[in-house]
Amino acid sequence: MDNDFTKDQRETVTVKCDSCGGNMVFDPATQMLKCPHCESVKDFEKSSNAQEIDILTAFSQGEEWKDESSVYRCENCGAVVVLKAGETATLCPYCQTSHVVKSSEFAGLKPNALYPFTVTTETARDSVKKYVKSRLFAPKKFKKNLVADNFKGVYQPCFTFDSHTQSSYVGRIGNRHTRTVGSGKNRRTETYIVWRTISGSYSDFFNDVMINGDTAYSQKTLDKILPYNERDIKEYANDYLTGYMAKRSDRQIEDCWNDGKAEIDKLIRSRILAQYIYDVVDYLNVSTTHNNVTYKYVLIPIYLLNYKYNKKLYTMHVNGNTGKVTGKTPVSPWKVLLAVGIGLAICFLIGLAFMYGE
Repeated sequence: MDNDFTKDQRETVTVKCDSCGGNMVFDPATQMLKCPHCESVKDFEKSSNAQEIDILTAFSQGEEWKDESSVYRCENCGAVVVLKAGETATLCPYCQTSHVVKSSEFAGLKPNALYPFTVTTETARDSVKKYVKSRLFAPKKFKKNLVADNFKGVYQPCFTFDSHTQSSYVGRIGNRHTRTVGSGKNRRTETYIVWRTISGSYSDFFNDVMINGDTAYSQKTLDKILPYNERDIKEYANDYLTGYMAKRSDRQIEDCWNDGKAEIDKLIRSRILAQYIYDVVDYLNVSTTHNNVTYKYVLIPIYLLNYKYNKKLYTMHVNGNTGKVTGKTPVSPWKVLLAVGIGLAICFLIGLAFMYGE
């Protein structure tokens, strides 16, 4: 094994078992470090005081992101372990020892909060099986022979934003009405819209709007497994990462905040319109000022389960805090055709009943 270093050596965090000397990992069931060899457990200091940070601090600090890897020596077997720039934790490919980067090694912004894994791998696996079995059009063979080929827990980077907003708006909304016009054979009912102009001011507070910080993970997928239980958030500590993969944000916080504002804008528009009774919206112009904006750089737990069916890979995503599942499954064309046929048959029977019921 070639252990020559071509880059500076750096230090990672590992926790040894006091009983057998094995490498301990974080256990979601006990919320402590657990030795997979002798099952000894060890607690560590935890804090629920995950602080909000003024976003202007992040803007002034900036992020020095480099596409370089860092090299570490595995304390367990001596192998060279390479962490890419976007990784915070990984496993040694030779002995599976968990390596966690010290927070002092982070470039740019550092995570200050984290949702620990509270769902075990067994529970997550069972949740995926139930989810797949509930998919109406998934092939029966796929449901029966479901096997996880690549099951892993990953901490994904996110930013949560708080903002006090003050908005002014002007728009035009309308309600549909009907009236009878004409006479005799030309008598008919027509629909028309009565428009009215709306305007005013609207203030609100938005708490923990979560925006994905990883370009390789889509916001759409993240939204499908939200929310996370706010009461479970913790101040960041390295021990939570032992035994799991973790990534750092590869997005600038300015870009994430722009996405956060866009999400807040959508919520403001819907809440303004919720104050009125209407059928259609002609336009709604909203101008919003954000005040006292704060953020948390949060690592969130996700189980990724990859399944192969007919040589195609399907990925399931499980919220490691709540167990909520999302993901695509294969579709049986025969089940789809059967459903379409049943639907057409029902429509045909309804049509016959209507015709002969006249």
